[in-house]
Amino acid sequence: MSIQHIPVRVMGPGSQPEEEQKLSYISMPSDMAIYKAPYFDDGSAISELPGALEAVGWLRAALAEARPGKPSVLADLSELDANSRELVNQVLGEGEVSITFDGNQVAKTQESVLAGLWRTMYFDGDKIVADLLEVGELPHVFHHQPTNPQPIDTTEPADPAEIVNALPILSELKARVTEYEAGGEAHSINLSLLPLSEPELEFLDERLGRGPIDVLSRAYGKCQIISTATPNVWWVRYYNSMGTLILNSLEIVDVPQVVRAAAEDLVDSAERLEKILAPYLPDVA
Repeated sequence: MSIQHIPVRVMGPGSQPEEEQKLSYISMPSDMAIYKAPYFDDGSAISELPGALEAVGWLRAALAEARPGKPSVLADLSELDANSRELVNQVLGEGEVSITFDGNQVAKTQESVLAGLWRTMYFDGDKIVADLLEVGELPHVFHHQPTNPQPIDTTEPADPAEIVNALPILSELKARVTEYEAGGEAHSINLSLLPLSEPELEFLDERLGRGPIDVLSRAYGKCQIISTATPNVWWVRYYNSMGTLILNSLEIVDVPQVVRAAAEDLVDSAERLEKILAPYLPDVA
């Protein structure tokens, strides 16, 4: 075939049928948290904020001494003046992990941009009754005991045929959690690899119940961690950036590892804090 015989097709506006569907694209993540360094119009004004200086000094010392396995240390920021609080808020920023505790008390914890540095607020209704700064691998809310712990119920329901694969999972969890000792090796059941129907997953959710702690870790995707009514049993779900569930598991452990700040994280946070503070505190430069 010569070039003269190649059929010519007109392209561009007006060349396509009007009823042709428009192209659709996969939606991509539209927002991303970006840390901004603390900003004040007058850097010298920092020296005139004794509350902020005291909080920052405490924070530097606490991060320098933080180690995995050590209890978190707390500082109460409830009495800070508005300008000092604003500076501390700017230094902390907002990290990837958010925690809600709804038990004998109600608290919300937000990780800062520095791993191992947490901001926890306790509430009485809508009123903040305590505003705490915490340094450690885990915030203090993880040390609260469930108000109404429940054993895992493995009795057969009225129609066991619909949940034939779920009951063995409950039996395994019950046996493993009885054997588990604090600080011991974690045991995980990957539900994504098992032939579980939606009614079976709902049955597991109902039997395990809900504990006081919900965790959301946001990175490119997200990880949701929910405590169950049985101590040391957690439901962990990982989603990709499109919100699709890619890993669904049950874990028997004190606290899932994804929440903990590692030793290298704490060291890195101490170093990053010094760099953040250098423009404002001459002795750090």
